[in-house]
Amino acid sequence: MPSTPFVHTLRRLWAVDKFSYSLRVFIALTGSMALCWQQDRMDLLIPLFLGIIASALAETDDSWQGRLTALLVTLGCFSIASLSVELLFPYPWVFVGALALASFGLTMLGALGERYATIASATLILSIYTMIGVDQRDGSPANLWREPVLLVAGAAWYGLLSVLWQALFTHQPVQQSLARVFRELGQYLKLKSALLEPVRHLDQEARRLELARQNGQVVAALNAAKEIILHRVGNGRPGPKVNRYLKLYFLAQDIHERASSSHHPYNELAEAFFHSDVLFRCQRLLRQQGGACQALGRAIRMRQPFDYLDGTQALEDLNKSLEHLRIQSNPAWRGLLRSLNALARNLATLDRLLTDASNPDALAEAQDASLLDRSPQGLMDVWERLKQHLTPTSPVFRHALRMALALATGYGVLHLIHPEQGYWILLTTVFVCQPNFGATRRKLVQRIAGTLLGLALGWALFDLFPNALVQSAFAVVAGVIFFATRATRYTLATAAITLLVLFCFNQIGDSYGLFLPRLVDTLLGALIAGLAVIFILPDWQGRRLNQVVANTLSCNARYLRQIMQQYASGKRDDLAYRLARRNAHNADAALSTTLSNMLMEPGHFRKEADIGFRFLVLSHTLLSYLSALGAHRSETPGEALAPTVETAAERIAASLDEIAGSLTEKRSVSIQCDEEDALARELAQLPEDMDDRPRLVQTELGLVCRQLGPLRTLAAHLLNEGKAG
Repeated sequence: MPSTPFVHTLRRLWAVDKFSYSLRVFIALTGSMALCWQQDRMDLLIPLFLGIIASALAETDDSWQGRLTALLVTLGCFSIASLSVELLFPYPWVFVGALALASFGLTMLGALGERYATIASATLILSIYTMIGVDQRDGSPANLWREPVLLVAGAAWYGLLSVLWQALFTHQPVQQSLARVFRELGQYLKLKSALLEPVRHLDQEARRLELARQNGQVVAALNAAKEIILHRVGNGRPGPKVNRYLKLYFLAQDIHERASSSHHPYNELAEAFFHSDVLFRCQRLLRQQGGACQALGRAIRMRQPFDYLDGTQALEDLNKSLEHLRIQSNPAWRGLLRSLNALARNLATLDRLLTDASNPDALAEAQDASLLDRSPQGLMDVWERLKQHLTPTSPVFRHALRMALALATGYGVLHLIHPEQGYWILLTTVFVCQPNFGATRRKLVQRIAGTLLGLALGWALFDLFPNALVQSAFAVVAGVIFFATRATRYTLATAAITLLVLFCFNQIGDSYGLFLPRLVDTLLGALIAGLAVIFILPDWQGRRLNQVVANTLSCNARYLRQIMQQYASGKRDDLAYRLARRNAHNADAALSTTLSNMLMEPGHFRKEADIGFRFLVLSHTLLSYLSALGAHRSETPGEALAPTVETAAERIAASLDEIAGSLTEKRSVSIQCDEEDALARELAQLPEDMDDRPRLVQTELGLVCRQLGPLRTLAAHLLNEGKAG
């Protein structure tokens, strides 16, 4: 049929996660533009547009009921903020005090969670939009209600669109989030397959670093998917569709645990089986499974059936290769072959999980399908969380104080230099000032570059398209581009929002007069944000590296204890186990993010980056051995584990906690521990007649124990570097 390619293109567009968001923004901006043209009231355009932008910035995922509640709260916050600006604007000293207090309080709400942080940030932005509107009429107290009403009306118009959209397409965000999970998992599996490259002297450390970074992407995708599904489940029983997505989410968690498993140091396997094709067979199967995960993600996104058949032949080839090695009866390979067999079993289970994904409805119900809701449960919980962060050691408190002082400084600068159009200084400061130096530096460069690009494009487009109606269309397109790219291409997003402002102001006056003030204000706002993040309680990542590493080790210790409990009681993916596993991966991802931010800091503050990256490699290796232990749990309770093995596991967990405690409190760490060395030797003693499963547990614990010595050495180096600094 001729329409098939067109329909397919529409389906692909609909499946893009930013498309529906951009389409809502397009409808809201076009509707407001059409109303202003039809009523011949272009003076209403700017506040309506700014209200729409603020409302879209405040939007977070939720069910339609949750979005309606959030919208009412957002509109209430917007109304109070806008009216407060109108009432206090004529009194500069009172105004600057209120601005500092409000920005501090709103930023502190970030301690309650992403939803509260998003609404609070949008409220602060709308306050500055109100200042811009009041400034346009020279601070005149006449028409006190005009700006708040128009801004809130624009916000309400977009908010109602958002609620209606969510009611009509409630499952679309779930599909898109799960598609992202499987896409990132597929990439993780492909990177993991690179570790199995049958090449001697391979740079395993560089590949493990890349794998650790990708693990952070997988963890972020899983966390986002969990929150989106939780909003659909709430406290009730999930419907059939949500239940299907919940099963796919738990399946993704299982795949992630198995994908992140390691059964033996890969360089030793490559050395021993250099002349065999067995590692190549493992690598080929793992790459195919990565491709299958990505195909599953596309199928979920496009709402198409998924059928996995690719792994059958590759798995059969791997088993034949293993059988060939067993026939040779090489005594030197005996222990290594057992590790390869465990790896093959893990890959076979991964293959089965991907086959099961073809029909998620047929998957067994999870024994414990509960999800942890991290949002505050009542006013007392809100107060307790805020109270925990009312200390200079809290990054949220530091950022809140920094934001308050930066905005107060910006307000003073705009009055000293040029009060006319100067409120763009505050807006730039809000957008550029981030919780740490690395993120602020990145935003600062992107904001300035985007502004320059937007002004250059605006100058050219004004000359090429002087028609007001065409410029209105450009304003709408620029608004859509801003929201489509603000999370991924901030330079382009800044250029787009600059164009929107220029085209909107040109509808009621001459925008050429805005070019220089907009550029100067951007430079001043960026400068204030940059100085604030350097001099006001700076949150240098290098100074808290010891705490981040300590948290990683503590989370791994808790994960190990949960695994060993499951070996005693039988496999059960209950909330406690899943939480321990997720916290271990979250801590690993947080360490990776911290190190990435460290690389953007001045040289003196990133001197410990090398130790940090070596820690990241060790941490991710440790986590991979723990994941292998978790992946091979059995449904049968009371595994035949020797008491000495259980004692060894607790000793290893205690050692991890001990190193973590020393890092947190900056106490000296013993580099050499004879007891741990003896334990590692004891775990390496594996009787020939030992059953496979107890042997695997003891082998993996031995691999974990071998990481303790290098961890102690790096911890000692990190603490010595910290003292020297």
